[in-house]
This record gives sequence, C-alpha cells and structure tokens, in this order.
Amino acid sequence: MDPPHQIPASSPLLPPTTPITAATMSAADTPQRKQSPSLTTRELDAVNEVLEDVKGAHYGKSTPDITLTHSVDVGTPPAAFGAGGPMLKQFDQSNATSRMISQASTPPRSVVGIGGKVAKPDYSEAKIVLAMVGLPARGKSYLSNKLMRYLKWLEYDVKVFNVGQLRRSRARQKAQQSGKREDHTAPYFSHDNVQATKARDQLATDSLEMLIQWLKEGGNVGIHDATNSTASRRQKIEDRVAREKGIVVIFLESVCDDPAIIAANVALKVSSGDPDYKDMSRDEAKRDFERRIREYEAVYETITEPHLSYLRIKNVGSQVTVCHIHGYLQSRIAFYLMNLHLKPRSIFFSRHGESQFNVEGLIGGDSPLSERGMRYAKALPALITDNIGDAPLTVWTSTLQRTIQTAQDLPYPKLTWKSLDELDAGVCDGMTYEEIEQAYPDDFANRDEDKFNYRYRGGESYRDVVQRLEPVIMELERQENILIIGHQAILRCLYAYFHDLPQADLPYIKIPLHTVIKLTPKAYGCDEERYTLPIGAVDTHRPKPKAGPHTVLPMHNTAREYYAKEE
Repeated sequence: MDPPHQIPASSPLLPPTTPITAATMSAADTPQRKQSPSLTTRELDAVNEVLEDVKGAHYGKSTPDITLTHSVDVGTPPAAFGAGGPMLKQFDQSNATSRMISQASTPPRSVVGIGGKVAKPDYSEAKIVLAMVGLPARGKSYLSNKLMRYLKWLEYDVKVFNVGQLRRSRARQKAQQSGKREDHTAPYFSHDNVQATKARDQLATDSLEMLIQWLKEGGNVGIHDATNSTASRRQKIEDRVAREKGIVVIFLESVCDDPAIIAANVALKVSSGDPDYKDMSRDEAKRDFERRIREYEAVYETITEPHLSYLRIKNVGSQVTVCHIHGYLQSRIAFYLMNLHLKPRSIFFSRHGESQFNVEGLIGGDSPLSERGMRYAKALPALITDNIGDAPLTVWTSTLQRTIQTAQDLPYPKLTWKSLDELDAGVCDGMTYEEIEQAYPDDFANRDEDKFNYRYRGGESYRDVVQRLEPVIMELERQENILIIGHQAILRCLYAYFHDLPQADLPYIKIPLHTVIKLTPKAYGCDEERYTLPIGAVDTHRPKPKAGPHTVLPMHNTAREYYAKEE
C-alpha cells in the first residue's frame, strides 16, 4: 500500500484509467458535447492528477508490502495532516474539483426535472473480518465501536460481534432456564481452568461463525471483538477465514502501557453496570478485574507472525504499526485509526446567524447576515468563552460570508474550509421551496420521498455531502476543542456521525439557528448539551413528510452494551 499519508481518504473507488488529455476526448467520446461545457486543459490536468492518485492507492499492487511505524504527538498533528495542512487541503480541493467537473452545466429554469436519486455505492465485493487483539481494558471495544460508526456513516454495512456480550447473553439464558448463575469471576478466565478455557474457545468460534455468515449475507466489515491473545487462536481465525472465497482477515492489536489509560478503562469497566460484577462492591470488582487481566497476561502473545495483515495501535493513537495492508478499504480503515486519540475535548456546532436568505425563505446562496444574525454574532463569543474557559479552541467556517461574519468577533484562531460549504442546490439555488414545488412538482415530491439520496440538478445530495466531509471527520478526530460555524445540511451530516444516526434520519435532524450544540466524546458515544441564545430567528426546519412535526429521532446511547442483541 502507499504510505498512509498518501491515502486519498475521500476518493471514490475507480478502475485503472487511461490518462485524460484533450487529444483523447474526440467527438465520438463525447456525443453530448453541445450540452456540456468544454473542459480546459487545466481542468483536464486536475482530473487526471486525481485519477492517478486514486489509481495508485487502489491498484498499486506492484508496490512492495511495507511495515510502517507511525509515531505522533497526539496533541500536535504533523504539519502534513494538520488542519489546513497540504494533505487536508489536497483532499478538500480534490473533492471540490471532482464535484465541479462531474456536474452538468446549470440548465435554464424552463427545464423539466431538476435532478434524480443517487444510487448507493456498490460495496458488495468488500468482505473483511477485522479481528481484535489485546488484553482487557486496552480499548478494543472503544476502537471497534469508533470504526463501526465511521464506516456506517460512509454506508458500509458493519457489525461488531463481541464475544463478551455473547458469553453474558448465553449465561443469562442458562440462568433463566436452570435458576443457577454461572461464576464468571477471574478464575473463569484462567488458562489453567481447562473446562472454562474450552467454553471460552467455543464462544469465540461461535461468534466468528456468526460473523462469517453475516458477511455472506451481504455485510462488508465484521469486527470480531475478543482478546484473540495467542498465536494459536489467531491461526484458527486465519485458517477458518481462508476457507471462504472473497473474505480476508485483518488483525487489529490494541496495546496500552499508559497507567492512566488503563486505570481509566478499569474504572469504567467496574462502574458502568457490568453484569459480571452485579453483586460486588466497586473495590471487589476492581480487584477481580485486575486479577482477570493478570490471567490473560500470563498467556498473552503480541503479534509477531510476519505473514499476517495487521495494525498495532499503542495507547490509542500515539504509535501505529501497519503491516501487509492492501487495497482501498483496508487503507481507509488504517488511515482512520491513525487519527484517533483519547484526550478530553469538546466539539461545538453552531449554524451561522440568521441570514437575509433565511428571512426571505430562499435556499443556498451567499447572502450576508440579517440584523438578528449580526446580534447573534456579537453574543456568541461570551457563550463560547463561558463554556471553554482558558482552554485552546480553533474555529472552523465555510467559505461563505454568513459563517465568516458569524465568527468575526470570536477571539480564537480561525480556519476556512471549502468542504464546509452548504449543500449545493444547483438549479434551485436562490429559490424558495414554494417556487421549487411550483416549477418542479415531481422533483419536489421525489426529494421529499428520499431526501438523503436526492441530488439537485447541477448540485448535490446529502450523500454527496457526506463524502466530501470525510476529510473534515478525519481532522476532527485528530483535534481537541473545535467550534464549527456551519450550515444546516453540513451540521446534520457531522452530527449524525457523532451520534451514529441512520441515513434516513440524517436530513431531518433539527439544527436550529442561534443555538450552540456542545458534544463531548465519551467511550461509547457523545454527551450533548444545547445552548439557545434569546435572539429570535426564523425556523428553517422542514419535518419529515408523513411523519408529523414532532418526529422523535433515536436516543443517543453513551452506555456500554453488555448483552448481544441477537445470537
């Protein structure tokens, strides 16, 4: 694979492509030439460069396998990857260039039809078993759930198969049938306990079989969340997966020698309602869990097998080792995991202040703030300062003037992202919804029916926006305290990522004007607080058709799940 800093994180999967030049684009190649604008040599060169980058990342099989050790100071990202650094700018600009050249010219308002639905990418060939490796309290489940949330946001079908959940579920079922509760304290996890070791091996095997069957039925990435702590256990996994055509296995080892992280993980384990410690005091539970860790340490074997495809993450991001990682999806997984850290932080979302277009009911555009929007911009600094105190904070805005005006009085460093621009309404830019419904009734109805997939003619769909926001997500995971002053559609997409909301609900998340949303990432989700300033603004929210104005979105769960949802 290419070195991780060269992974085009937001590039679509493309086949090998003949370099595009003006000479190769003959009339036969472009039958509708009169309806599309000619591309300049500069534009052709830009497309060719993007395609060559993508081709190199996806099909560079002639490049040698590498083992890369990537050490970073998680507090200060390397310049190449930092906000505004060359790699993030390249991702940002590549996305903009790709969209610019793929869009048809804006038709006159008299055209019939303004757009159509965008098909979900075909990921059917992507089949990966991601097997976790590591001692208890080393962040395996944290990494599993973060990766699942990220890939699901990108529309891969991902599921975590947690062996501990399966163990507890089966133990509960037996207890309900027999009235006798199994003892799953530390001795159960001893390698010297032959009967229990056999039972735990069977649980791991059963979980893997469920995972493989799920992949066969259409899943893309199945995460085997278990210790898988010996070379013999990993060999069994490798041998079993090798019997399945088209399925590959990657091991993800989480290593931690930071006493503070381990202590925090142990404390979370014994204080969050783990059924294994239902009738124990917190001190008793802590002692028992620490003994369980020692039982695993007695037989633990770190990955040294030279032929395995694996990633090793130390202290959740301070050091990453990558070995034998091939192809686009595997590289994407590796690049994402390189960007994670555990430092406490808050992420603030705010829409721009009320704009003139908001007041007039117009969508899109680049209008300035209204009088009330300017009042919000003046009041915002005090609210943010009260919440963040003396901690460092960086403000991100789009390139549109309403977000820049909203941020102008904030006493923090600012960064402008093209990727944070509002969803492009194409031919409907500057129109009211009533005008769109009158001019294009069929399209208006089709967008209401499937808002996530509907793409405006010459513009974007919510799905397109998710794809162009991937570099933003990567950088958000690297950074600490960030305030994003953005737009309704953009903040909906980012909010859905942090709260693991389904695509069908994403376009209907309520992100009101003159409100700050504070997200605090936790081990298994995000805590949320909302602060609304007493400055009036129009309501731009359009509820989901046929669902009523008081549709309730799924609750945000930040607690760990201890039982399997299904067996």
